[in-house]
Amino acid sequence: MPAVGRAVGPAWVASQLARDRIIAEGSRAPRERFGTLALGLAWRSVRGRRSVRGRRLVGPTLGWPAARLARGVLGYDSAMHDDAGPLPASAPAALAGLDRLDGLAGLDALDALAGEIAGCSACPRLVAWREAAAAKPPARFRGERYWARPVPGWGDAAARIVLVGLAPAAHGGNRTGRVFTGDRSGDFLFASLHRAGLASQPTSTRAGDGLELRGAYVAAAVRCAPPANAPTPEERDRCAPFLHRELALLTETRVIVALGAFGWAAALRAVEATSGRLARPLPRFGHAAEAATGPYALLGTFHPSQQNTFTGRLTPQMLDAVVARAVEVASRAVEVASAR
Repeated sequence: MPAVGRAVGPAWVASQLARDRIIAEGSRAPRERFGTLALGLAWRSVRGRRSVRGRRLVGPTLGWPAARLARGVLGYDSAMHDDAGPLPASAPAALAGLDRLDGLAGLDALDALAGEIAGCSACPRLVAWREAAAAKPPARFRGERYWARPVPGWGDAAARIVLVGLAPAAHGGNRTGRVFTGDRSGDFLFASLHRAGLASQPTSTRAGDGLELRGAYVAAAVRCAPPANAPTPEERDRCAPFLHRELALLTETRVIVALGAFGWAAALRAVEATSGRLARPLPRFGHAAEAATGPYALLGTFHPSQQNTFTGRLTPQMLDAVVARAVEVASRAVEVASAR
């Protein structure tokens, strides 16, 4: 098991600055004054440049200092988002610029992007829903502090395989701050990744549970939990550039695994945004579907939702077969590249 260091440094400084500002002013400091910077610095400390066998691990593997800002200093409060309105219609094109770091000078692009995602309040309906879920949790989660913000992708920055789902669950990723974490879908998915050697353990319960990904990165097409797991087309399109930018920054990726039809469509749009227009007709989704899309192999699997796993539409063996195929294709791509 790889050694993991403590998350200290910039996150602690940011939290102290936030607390001092609150004490001095007697109220919450507006988000534009320190919130995005604090999120970025906190994310930086957990994403840190920790290397395991040459890999750079990214994501909330130690627990989110940013979440501690929300929990221990600021507290969960819907007013934290009041100053951020919807993005203008031109926002998707603007967001696609990979040099947009939102003032987080000195942070690398993945770190800055994660902080930017976590600070987004562009979709009023999704903001209201994610905060309502946090304010009125089911009995089993009563008393827990919810992340209640957009959820960035996480995993190995040198990932050969990227998995794309739909969105965080209201009481899963929206609660824990890590996608596919704290819900049955995540249990099903990470058990499969563990069997394939891509995850350090078969469970994903919370940030800081020791789970690390090896050669894999997990992201969602939409970063906030949507009502009825159904984002609107406008919400989908507003959020899409985040995935486009992640994919462009994950330069070692060779395989994309789409978890469901929504993830499949999002992956195709991301490939076109980063690698150019694909030939028509576009490949159709199906379980175990496989298609060459630009520089990537795109594989499909039914989403590991309870609706699919409880009914037997998706079994562990079915998901294992797709994940094993992804490992095979990624390994072959590495061999081909090495032979050149």
